Amino acid sequence: MPKPTDTFDFVIVGTGTAGAVLVNRLSADGRFRVCALEAGGRDSNPFIHIPAGFMKTMTSPSVNWLYEAEPGPGTAGRRIAHPRGKTFGGSSSINGHIYNRGQRADFDHWAQCGNRGWGYADVLPYFRRSEGRIGDGDDRFRGREGEFKVEDLHWGNPLCDAFIAGAESLGIPRNPDYNGAKQEGVGYFQRSVHRARRMSAARAHLRPAMRRPNVEVRPHAHASRIVFDGGCACGVEYLRDGERYEVRATREVIIAGGAVNSPQLLQISGIGPPSLLNDLQVPVYLALPGVGENLRDHYAVRTAFKVQGTRTINELARGWRLGLEIAKYFLAGKGILTLQPTLVGCFWKSDDALENGDLQLTFTPASYRQGVQSTLESEPGATIAVWQQRPQSSGFVRARTPNPLDKPLIQPNYLTAEYDRQVIVKGVRLAKRLMRTAALRPWFKHEALPGEEIERDDELLDFVFGIGTTAFHLMGSCRMGPASDPMAVVDDRLRVHGVEGLRVADASIMPMMPSANTNASTLMIAEKASDLILDRIPPESAAL
Repeated sequence: MPKPTDTFDFVIVGTGTAGAVLVNRLSADGRFRVCALEAGGRDSNPFIHIPAGFMKTMTSPSVNWLYEAEPGPGTAGRRIAHPRGKTFGGSSSINGHIYNRGQRADFDHWAQCGNRGWGYADVLPYFRRSEGRIGDGDDRFRGREGEFKVEDLHWGNPLCDAFIAGAESLGIPRNPDYNGAKQEGVGYFQRSVHRARRMSAARAHLRPAMRRPNVEVRPHAHASRIVFDGGCACGVEYLRDGERYEVRATREVIIAGGAVNSPQLLQISGIGPPSLLNDLQVPVYLALPGVGENLRDHYAVRTAFKVQGTRTINELARGWRLGLEIAKYFLAGKGILTLQPTLVGCFWKSDDALENGDLQLTFTPASYRQGVQSTLESEPGATIAVWQQRPQSSGFVRARTPNPLDKPLIQPNYLTAEYDRQVIVKGVRLAKRLMRTAALRPWFKHEALPGEEIERDDELLDFVFGIGTTAFHLMGSCRMGPASDPMAVVDDRLRVHGVEGLRVADASIMPMMPSANTNASTLMIAEKASDLILDRIPPESAAL
């Protein structure tokens, strides 16, 4: 039995984007004692806080789960690396800083799937609550008072300006605020960087909350099993320093481990597809066939061209120039170390007949060896990445063994839907056109990826299969939906169907992919979850 001091009102598994917000909100008025378990350690790695440090944290085992997805036809048999944050702040501590909410239609579709209170008008107040926007924007859409700061990029570059001008010449409008009334268009990204340091959920929410006497955050505490008492979740068992512990919750257990860890923990605790649990020899506590299913991700394909007539980040990031950039950063908070991995966003349509855009393209004046975001090339280059906003292809996450320390099987099933293949090929064609606009002509040397000779649809698709990778946006593996949906895991109050005292609140509950990077939506989910858990009256729906 747990010690008396190991009993709290709420136990939260995970201190990532959602978990950090929940720790803050549930403990704010002092009424409730909150314990959060984090499998990783503190966010003390200096590369977390330097914006360009993502190049290091993406491959660092000290702050990263270093997952890999299973090979499939859509990846030409390759295993795709899937970095996920394993530290305070979770993936918000290692991601690419992009703040992107998505489209109105995304959330209206969630509501149309039977999820009351999740339409755009319902969730916009939570986006606004979470955000501390620093910069221009319509205050009907943007938040100013939130802890999570969102800034504009302040780094001029002629290639970025030329890319934007070139997109305009193709009929894509300039959009100064894609997080405002409408996403469609081209412009500089807004980012989770504040005063030249990463704005993670740990910096915004977790660390301030940890100063409260009613909060206890336990690092290096790997959740191993949800504890049940009859039909109710009453605690969490976890591993720490080779020992097994248990912490009890008098009100609720909240799982916020993300799209990989949340379904794995449910499965090894006996909640999931009965056939899988039987294979694992885990007693079935609750048969929920949707646990681990509906996994989706953005499959990113990076095209590139060689640059002439100007310097790119490739040259600035090596030799004496890198030394100068390091000095700029530490002395003045400026230079390339303040940058996120991609600087300009372009949201457009694969077909003019579409009402809402289905493509996201990104531009950065840098290029990577073999088109993979890990090591910069030495000669000047630029990258245009592209992905389909709302993929139809879906996969799964499945525990391989009952051992919580064993990594689960991840299979996103990239590009298994024919529609996804058609859209991504159209996106690559658009990227090839954008390279060749008159605005970029002074700096365009030649196309490096996929190559000027690659033009037929089948050739482009082979290129996509051979070079595409994750955009780091896994979601959907504990899908929200009504009880009538046999694959739903949680209801519209994020309660796990069929058990009391247990919720899931993270990117795994998204029923469909938003047309966006997922961090902003995950912040919103956690903000709304805190109101649901505390049974607060929701803010008035936005009348827009």
